Parts: sequence; structure tokens; C-alpha cells
Amino acid sequence: MCGIVGYNGKKNATEIVINGLKKLEYRGYDSAGISLVKDGKLITNKEVGRIKNLEESFDFSSLNSNNAIGHTRWATHGVPSKINAHPHVSNDESIAVVHNGIIENYVELRDELTEKGYNFKSQTDTEVIPNLISENYNGDILDAVFKSIDSLKGAYALGIIDGNEPDRLIAVRHSSPLIFAIDKDGYLIASDITSVIEHTNKIIYLEDGDVVDIREDSYTIYDANHNKIEREILEVDYSSQDASKEGYDHFLIKEIHEQPKVLRDVISVKHKDYKINLEDAAFTKEEIENFNKIFITACGTAFHAGEVGKFAIEKLVKVPVVAEIASEFRYKNMFIDDKSLVILVSQSGETADTLAALKEAKKHGAKVLAITNVVGSTIAREADKVIYCYAGPEISVASTKAYTTQVISLYFMAMDIALKAEKISQDEVKEIIENLEKIPSQIEEILEDKENFKEIADEIKDAKSIFYTGRSLDYITAKEGALKLKEISYIHTEAFPSGELKHGSIALIEEGTPVISVATQKDVLEKTLSNNQELTARGAKVISIIENNNVFSKDISEDIIEIPETMDLLTPLLAVIPEQLIAYYTSLLLGNDVDKPRNLAKSVTVE
Repeated sequence: MCGIVGYNGKKNATEIVINGLKKLEYRGYDSAGISLVKDGKLITNKEVGRIKNLEESFDFSSLNSNNAIGHTRWATHGVPSKINAHPHVSNDESIAVVHNGIIENYVELRDELTEKGYNFKSQTDTEVIPNLISENYNGDILDAVFKSIDSLKGAYALGIIDGNEPDRLIAVRHSSPLIFAIDKDGYLIASDITSVIEHTNKIIYLEDGDVVDIREDSYTIYDANHNKIEREILEVDYSSQDASKEGYDHFLIKEIHEQPKVLRDVISVKHKDYKINLEDAAFTKEEIENFNKIFITACGTAFHAGEVGKFAIEKLVKVPVVAEIASEFRYKNMFIDDKSLVILVSQSGETADTLAALKEAKKHGAKVLAITNVVGSTIAREADKVIYCYAGPEISVASTKAYTTQVISLYFMAMDIALKAEKISQDEVKEIIENLEKIPSQIEEILEDKENFKEIADEIKDAKSIFYTGRSLDYITAKEGALKLKEISYIHTEAFPSGELKHGSIALIEEGTPVISVATQKDVLEKTLSNNQELTARGAKVISIIENNNVFSKDISEDIIEIPETMDLLTPLLAVIPEQLIAYYTSLLLGNDVDKPRNLAKSVTVE
């Protein structure tokens, strides 16, 4: 989940790498470091904490270099420290390596190298790599890398420089994201496009096993069998402005406010004159008739979107759907076969557990549909079909617009399947899409009421525990709200099905305990209100998220958040907006780093 940047070319590599790391800080911010080659000598500097600490620790303007690699870390092996920070260098201080991923057999490799006289200073798995390359080095860094990666097991994206060959930068991709970018004055490698787009929009999405030998004025790509290969150069539609705050205090609040525009664009792309338009992502009627089981798997917020998708498919297609967290998917007997459809949801398209689920599904012959935000990502390339979310770059670690665009994508997929299965009519599809088209304006209405959310945030910020409740589809929305609040406020927050409270969880309610009740589903509204009365009777401070016409909740709620009325199926798109805003303002009042919550990273590329 770390961030890698490297540059080799005619420009100042040191400056390019430092600035690129700033763009990747959402991927990890425990520590950061840079290695560069100057006057034939390898120079490395590392610091604990944010990129600014690294930037302030040395005069990089005087260390001009044409070849450098950098790293911002999210710790997996070893505590955050200067010793554990990347880049890691070989014992002879000639080879430097930055690494994203995990080396599963590092203990075995470390023991073998120790017997050969190598010393290890850090607690990391990465430190074996530069020493292994050093052990295999015989005058050609590329040959040494080839020999070394054949010994590695796990997931890794690598950037490698060698003081003995100062004009070369080697990049390796294996089960961990890495892109290669082509500028008119040089070449870049990076974990994410955000760190290179200010220099170029010409991108090569490297494939598993690819190794790139980069010189100042040329490059060669080798495949997993070490054969030379050409990869397609894509010109991506992305700008540096997309990755800026544009006047907002934080990326999170910017991305919350981007949702009306983003959803308008996504909805318009996915239909033409109310006819669903998924293009190559759609399954044929014959393929749909062949499916006898449907599975949805994802992690975190994406899993909540998947659960909304499960609800939509079951309601519209009228077939059962199994939703399972991706980290559990391959450890259970899911009874997958060649008549199964497995739907994966991942913002980054690189989520390690979701990729593992993909491989498990493929192993059993299932068809795989990916819903992702990142074109060219591993999940997008390996799935049979892909529905892109078109959310644009989401920089804040807490997901907002990626979630709502995932939900939109799942709605259109469910409608497409239901229509081809003849479970709903074109008129019903049109009605749903017409209601979807109102959602962006309705979100804008909610966003106008900032003061109410600020007041609620102030009321709950000192609570030791906060609970979310809901029934049916509202329970899924409650889970997403609880996750948003806990991950950026650090308050213990948990979601419960409203009907389950009296079966044990209500014992946690004390005088003044905040409970945020999502109450939008009309068919279970009376039961939800009854559960809220039970909470109020035990001293809970109930804050209800309700539709405008819901007059019943007002008598038993201390605070009311009203959202515009829509179809029950579509309420998750509206009810989640107050939850996002409450989480944001609560975190802000507590003085937390809203965009970079502790211990978390945006793209989870380790299992």
C-alpha cells in the first residue's frame, strides 16, 4: 500500500521524485525516502512521517540528479522508523530499492544471505531485495534483477537504481500496481497516475512479470519470461487539476461536493434515451440464462456498495445473490462453477484480497465482472467484463464519490440483467432511470444544509461510542455511515440492524448515547420507528435520517436530517451524503487529519 516514484531523464530527478511522492502520500505516510545517483555515487535520505519531513531534512535543490527513486511507506513489516523506511540499500551501498507489496519468503532469503555474510539492519522484508541483487550482480544490473526476482515469492512493485550503472533505472511489476510513463525528456515509474500526470499523459500499464530497463533516452520492456515485448502506450484523459483541492480545505470535502456532477456524468453515460448502455460490459441474454449463481465480493466501502448491488439484483432479477467479503471469499466453500457470475467491486482495481477472489473465481471457471474506477488496473485487465465508475481521482482515503458511482454502476448492471431476463419491462427501467436523474440535484439540496451537520458533529464528537441502525437497505447505509465515521474520527462506531438491538446490543445504550437511525424504507418504517422508541426509552440520543414526508420519526428523534424523497431502491445514494458530512465535520472538530486517517491507506495492495 506504499507509494513509489522514479525518474530517469534530462530533468531534475530529485525534484520530480519529491513532488511525485507528495501526490502519493494518500497511499502511505509512516515514513518517506529518496535515493539518487550523483557523480557516480548513490545518495539516500530517509525520514519518519510525512513527505514534508523528508523535504525539509536536506537541501535537495543542490542534489540535482538525472536518476532517482522515492517511496512513501505504509508499514507492514517493522514499525515506522528511519531504519525501516525505504529505499533500502545493499550492504555495499551500491544498489537501492523501493518496494510496494510483501515478500512472503523473505525470512528464508534473509537466512541464506546472512550465511553468506550479509548484515540486515531493518525489520522489513524489503531489505533482502537489494542484497539479493548485489549477490547476483556480475556487471549488469538487469541480469542481476532477473536472477533475483526468480527467487522472490509474494507481491512486489520495485524501483531499482545502481551507483555502478548511474544511467539505468529498473522497474519490476508482480501482483502490485506500477505504471510506466513516457515524457519527452525522460521516463517515470509510479504506483499511481496522480504523481506523473503533470509531466505526461502517455502511460503504459505494466503487466504481471514485466521488467523495464530504463535509460535516459530509451527503454526496453521484458515480460515474465524475460523476452523483449512491446506494450501499448495510452494517452489518458486526466489532468493535474483533477488531483488538486481546487480551493477546498480537504480532498474529502471536495470529493463529497463533486458527487452531483460526477453522478450526472455517470448516469448519462450508462443510458441513451433510457435504453441501458453498458457497451462491452454487458452480458448477452444467453450468457445470463447460463448463470445459476451470482456472487458479489469486495472490501470495506466497496463491499457496502456490493451489498446494495445484491439488494438491487434480488429485487429486480428475483434471484438470490451471495455477498461475501473478499478477504473471506477464497477461504469458504462458495460452490463456484462455470455457471457462476462473480462480481468484484474495487475503487483502485488493485485491492489484494479482491484480486485473490478474482483468481479463485477464474480457477473454477466462473465469469468475472469488475466494477472499478481505474482504467488499466489489474482487476480491470483480468476480469471478463468491466464496468467503469468514472468517479475521477479520489485522493482522500475515506471513499465518497467512488462509493456512490459504484452503487450507480451496480443499479445499471442489475437493470440490464433484469431486462434481458424479462423480469422487468423497459417502462420500469425508464422509471428507475428518471428517478436516478433527479439524484444529483437532490444531493445538491442536502449539501446546502451544512450548518445542521456541523451542529450534529459538535454534539457527538465527545461520545465514547456511536451507533448506526437501520433495517433492510437502510442497514447497509448504516454500515457505510459507521465505517465513514470511525475511520476518520477514531470514535468507536458500530452499525446494528434495528431489529437486532433488543437481542443483545441494546445493553450498550446509556443515557445520552448517540444513535444515528437511517429510516427511509417505507415497508419497514413502522418497525424502525418502534425500535427507535425502545432506544429513546433507554436514554439514547436518536438522530434520524428520514425522507421529507416522514412525519412520524420527528416525535422520537432529538435531531432530524431530512433528505428528498425518492424510490426506496435509490435511497442509499441520498442517505449516505449526510453520513459523509457528519464524519467530515466530526473529524475536523477533533483536529484529525481528515484526508489521511491514521493506520489507513487508500489502495490496499497487501492481504
